Amino acid sequence: MKADDALLRILACPIDKGPLALLAAEGALYNPRLRRRYPILDGIPQLLPSSGEQLSDADHERAVRQIEEAAEAEVEADAEARAEQTEGAGS
Repeated sequence: MKADDALLRILACPIDKGPLALLAAEGALYNPRLRRRYPILDGIPQLLPSSGEQLSDADHERAVRQIEEAAEAEVEADAEARAEQTEGAGS
C-alpha cells in the first residue's frame, strides 16, 4: 500500500470510524486519535478491533513524526511535479 493509494482514502478505523494514516516503514495503518496501530499483512490491512495495538507515548510521537514527514515529502513532490509541468509548458 502506498500513501496515494485510493484504498487508503476509504479505509477507516474499526473503532471510531475515522481516517487512518499510513506508516509505510512499519507496514501499518495508524489512528493517532486512539493511538492504535493496525498491521498490513501481505498487503491486506488487518482492521478488526482486536488486530489493533495500543501505542506507548514514545511510539505515538514517533508515528506522528513519521506521518508529518511523509506529508511534507508529498507536498514537496507535488511542488516539483507542478514546476516540471510549468517548465514543459513554457517550451
